[in-house]
Amino acid sequence: MAKYIHSMIRVLDEARSVAFYERVFGLKVAERLDFPEFTLVYLANGESETELELTINKGRTRPYDLGDGHGHVAFSVDDLDELHARLQAEGFAPRKLVDFAPGGAVIARFFFIADPDGYQIEVLQRGGRYL
Repeated sequence: MAKYIHSMIRVLDEARSVAFYERVFGLKVAERLDFPEFTLVYLANGESETELELTINKGRTRPYDLGDGHGHVAFSVDDLDELHARLQAEGFAPRKLVDFAPGGAVIARFFFIADPDGYQIEVLQRGGRYL
């Protein structure tokens, strides 16, 4: 059986992206591989075995076209309200909290936030009936 190990996104500014993912989600650099044309930075924390791979293409100066496919990565947290309030206070501009209740009963609580390159990140409440 296959094991899911990481997702990769392309970013313009390594330091800016590493700082964002560390401050918002507690991810730290697990490994950094530097090559002549690009750098790979693997971010992780003790919550999961999966990693987020940042690819930095050297010499790239214009933002990446993220397209209109509306893909995203997701994180779950113990206290969604606390994180949302902290991110607002720190100027990260998370979108509004959503109680997802397609059949009348709330089945998930979440919000989205954009990283420095515009990637959308879903943040979900962990535990109970949510996750």
